[in-house]
Amino acid sequence: MKNITLFSLFVLLLGVSSCSDYNEVLKSEDYGRKFDMANKLYETDSKSQNGRSIALYEQIYQRLPKEPEGEVAYFRIGKAYYKTGDLYMAGYYLGNFPQRFPYSPKSEEALFLSAMCSVQNSPQHSLDQNETEIAINNLQQFVNRYPKSNLVDSCNNIIDRLYFKIETKAYDAVKLYDKTMNYRAAASAGITFTEDYPLSVFSEEVNYILVKNSYFLAKNSVEAKKVERIENTLERYSTFVSGFPESEYHSQLAGYDDEMKKELELLKLEK
Repeated sequence: MKNITLFSLFVLLLGVSSCSDYNEVLKSEDYGRKFDMANKLYETDSKSQNGRSIALYEQIYQRLPKEPEGEVAYFRIGKAYYKTGDLYMAGYYLGNFPQRFPYSPKSEEALFLSAMCSVQNSPQHSLDQNETEIAINNLQQFVNRYPKSNLVDSCNNIIDRLYFKIETKAYDAVKLYDKTMNYRAAASAGITFTEDYPLSVFSEEVNYILVKNSYFLAKNSVEAKKVERIENTLERYSTFVSGFPESEYHSQLAGYDDEMKKELELLKLEK
């Protein structure tokens, strides 16, 4: 028990000494010591130590912005924020690094990590996807700037995944309008979806929803718009049959199609 107490006291004193050394270096004008201590703190696996390195690196960059130490400091500020999980600050520093140091060999890594900050900030598909669009743009910027990088394939795979997240959100919107029987909105969202994602894995379901809601929109339409909406429904049904000949929705939609054709004939006879 006595040995454990002595060890704990030693660790405590060591921590106090380390903190005292850090504060002394932080306040000093010896930028060589600042740089050495910042590097030691940065190279640990401790988030708190990485965080402490940032203050030192900021002082070094402010004093030596055009020197090699300033370049290392600015890069490592971004990396330290990245390692501590502060993705917005990391993205800011890493994203600016290639502009401040365009000829640095670290620019490629900085731009990639900046894009990955955006990727990690991308929310689940049910939420607003502005961050996802930013991530796609940042990844594309990296691919355009470093087309021969061995990270390009990874970037393209991530871009595909992010696009699918946006696509899924659009699909959910179509389904929600359908579920709430908002026929006009469901039809409109369905048309937009088919135009934006013609090869989507959700195409059959969306086209089914489009035909179904076109049918109900026509059925509940005012007389002045009924003919046009019936014709739209018939056209969309024809497109569905052509695109999905084996669909399980055929029997249901065929009934809608027959009913619309009969009603259209009656309307034309009345004229």
